[in-house]
Amino acid sequence: MPRAAKPSRFSYRFETLQQLAADALAYARQHGASACDVDVSEGFGQSVTVRRGEVETIEYNRDKGVGVTVFLGQRKGYASTSDFSPAALRETVDAALNIARFTAEDACAGLAEKELLATAIPDLDLYHPWDLPVEAAINLARRCEDAAFAVSPLVTNSEGASVSTQEAQFVAANSLGFMAGYPTSRHYVACSVIAGEGDAMQRDDWYSTARSGAALAVPEAIGDYAARRALARLGAKKIRTCKVPVLFEAPLAASLIGSFVHAVSGGALYRKSSFLLDSLGQQLFPAHVSIAERPHLPRGLASAAFDNDGVATREREVVADGVLQGYFLSVYTARKLGLTTTGNAGGCHNLIVRPGADDLAGLIRRMGRGVLVTELLGHGINYVTGDYSRGAAGYWVENGEIRHPVEEITIAGNLRDMFRNLVAVGNDVVCRGSKQVGSLLVDGMKVAGN
Repeated sequence: MPRAAKPSRFSYRFETLQQLAADALAYARQHGASACDVDVSEGFGQSVTVRRGEVETIEYNRDKGVGVTVFLGQRKGYASTSDFSPAALRETVDAALNIARFTAEDACAGLAEKELLATAIPDLDLYHPWDLPVEAAINLARRCEDAAFAVSPLVTNSEGASVSTQEAQFVAANSLGFMAGYPTSRHYVACSVIAGEGDAMQRDDWYSTARSGAALAVPEAIGDYAARRALARLGAKKIRTCKVPVLFEAPLAASLIGSFVHAVSGGALYRKSSFLLDSLGQQLFPAHVSIAERPHLPRGLASAAFDNDGVATREREVVADGVLQGYFLSVYTARKLGLTTTGNAGGCHNLIVRPGADDLAGLIRRMGRGVLVTELLGHGINYVTGDYSRGAAGYWVENGEIRHPVEEITIAGNLRDMFRNLVAVGNDVVCRGSKQVGSLLVDGMKVAGN
């Protein structure tokens, strides 16, 4: 089992969280619950923001909570509390039981089958405490912002540079005998600046996030790159409406993969609110596209030994040679669909889109003429039909070279067509969350401008 968190860094010993979970389970069983699931967690962190060299915010957070789900046959109730006292724990279980008594029966409600629950819990190396005094955090943020201002006198203002460090530990348990948990950490450094020339103003940002503070990009590099991105957007022009390829820069490409995940997730599927109903085994992408789920990557930002149902996570190929091999299902959504859970209660775990041969510059040359999108605005996605329409900004590309920045455009298409027309995947992978993907080149999108 993964190492427990150091007691000195948390308010509670790991064993205390285990005992709280055991107490809640025992009380629920004594008071009539046919099954019960408990989550106990605590976390703390520090965030500092510096703007124009001055400290703007210093925030400390320390949170804890217990969530209790009880079942009375096929009726379910849930309640939570941030109070770890025995009385509060009992009141929370009672509240969940009372809710369950008044809910309708649901044939799909209940815990996971025991044989699906995680037993061996690998150490995924997810806990790297960062002992960062507030003075040191302020210094890092100042170094980051100073580097941005040093790039050019046209970098005239700042929305701030931030440094955050967060740590947490949790225990998940249920009445089938499952009990496991581990500590985690996540840290980041970010910078957002404004460049100005005459009346024209443009902003851009950059950030780095990792399980370990030592794995973050140096603050000067983050500030420098944020500034260069803002400067590159000066002189943005509008363009005429056209139908051209669109290249989604790697940080935005993750959102496109996120749209795919949403459309093939259990909740959307059983509610019939997805344009990808009954798509298992279908060719959704070109043959060069493969997407793997790797939940056990050491230090992975979305690594997990088990999902929110306690089901063991496993490696799998979600898309192989463009063909959909599996959905994203929890125990409940799988039962609604007559399928088996994929261990994705709570989301996906380190989705990796197989990178191609080209970096961003190579993809721009390959595109020839079109739009490189570096910012998306709005939420114009209809998952029932697949229609996609987002405000955007980026760069106009002609003859394989960036000609000028563009703004106030809208890119539109249909996600089904966009997936089919995914011409190339870049090797410029940016990992900031649960999806690891390079830039994505999509052919034949409508770009609305003048």
